[in-house]
Amino acid sequence: MGKPSNFDGMMYEYCVGLGHCGGTINGEQRNVRHRIPADGYVTADEFVEWLLWAEGYEPHEREYKFWQPKLRDVFLKHMNNEAVPACLLVDHEK
Repeated sequence: MGKPSNFDGMMYEYCVGLGHCGGTINGEQRNVRHRIPADGYVTADEFVEWLLWAEGYEPHEREYKFWQPKLRDVFLKHMNNEAVPACLLVDHEK
């Protein structure tokens, strides 16, 4: 097994460190990976929006507003940029 990617480290921090792993909302299984496009760029704000969607939070909710800046900081810490190519947001540990 090779060295974990920045994405792997970021997802570990989101899921294990902060408990944001996605879930089942109204019978629909949600995960941030369901929203990542096949190509193009993804911004920190888009990724966090998808992560919070996977948790079932709505933008008007207090929890969404609480978590948004914290989760954004995790993206910036691991991805080292405001926007990254979507191809970098894939699992590399498989």
